[in-house]
Amino acid sequence: MAWKSRVNAAVEGMTGYVITRARPRAVPAAEPRDEPRPPADPAADRLLRAPVFVLSPVRSGSTLLRVLLNSHSRIHAPHELHVRRIAVTLTTDPVRQAMEAAGHRTSDIEHILWDRLLHRELVRSGKQVLVDKTPSNVFAYRRITTCWPDARFVFLLRHPASIARSWHEADPRARPMDEAVRHTLQYMRHLEEARRRHDGIDVRYERLVDDTEGELRRLCAWLGVEYEPGMVRYGDKDHGDFVKGIGDWRDKIRSGRVQPGRPLPAPEEVPEALREIAAAWRYL
Repeated sequence: MAWKSRVNAAVEGMTGYVITRARPRAVPAAEPRDEPRPPADPAADRLLRAPVFVLSPVRSGSTLLRVLLNSHSRIHAPHELHVRRIAVTLTTDPVRQAMEAAGHRTSDIEHILWDRLLHRELVRSGKQVLVDKTPSNVFAYRRITTCWPDARFVFLLRHPASIARSWHEADPRARPMDEAVRHTLQYMRHLEEARRRHDGIDVRYERLVDDTEGELRRLCAWLGVEYEPGMVRYGDKDHGDFVKGIGDWRDKIRSGRVQPGRPLPAPEEVPEALREIAAAWRYL
């Protein structure tokens, strides 16, 4: 490889630089995950007070509930925020040392960031009650109650067979019915676990579309706000774009008015895997 030496010598003579092989960049080792804990000083560590989380499976009408609530003058219900997926990485020993000296674990810092993001949403809206409806929050309800010990829960229920059928129909080729049952049942099981562990209010999708005003009155009373008739006409308000990935985006929700629900499945139409959860939710 004498030619490389000659070329390097020529380059060095003309520029003063030497060409060397790039060394691989060291990748920081992944931090071991710590055990999340409640805020050490709630008054200083949390800006948000009594946030509300809608826990629901996918395809349960959570976007409809969001825009109905967001139509209230005191309730801010933004699109899905997915804060549980926002993680913090401490990339050097000095920053880890600094955070430890300040009394923070990595999960503590994540909680502060989550709280700040949701509080910013609420402040910018000019309203008083924050509602987050991200369906995947059912898998993180323990973390949510650790981050916000005063969190409140709305449990949004729908007939399990209707949930699975709706998820299947959104993409029948990629989501065969047996896969739809398996996928949606995971959400349902975690939701039922959360219902058993925590207080909250049940809202049924079928009642929400059949008696929208009645269900909203009941929910507003639980939230501690006065019902406003304009909530039903959610199409009169701006709720942001309906975009895939952060909520429902189909024509039904874009219509701006509550649409009738599909007929409930007959008992014999409920897949075997869904029968237990359907009975627990009193659909069988």
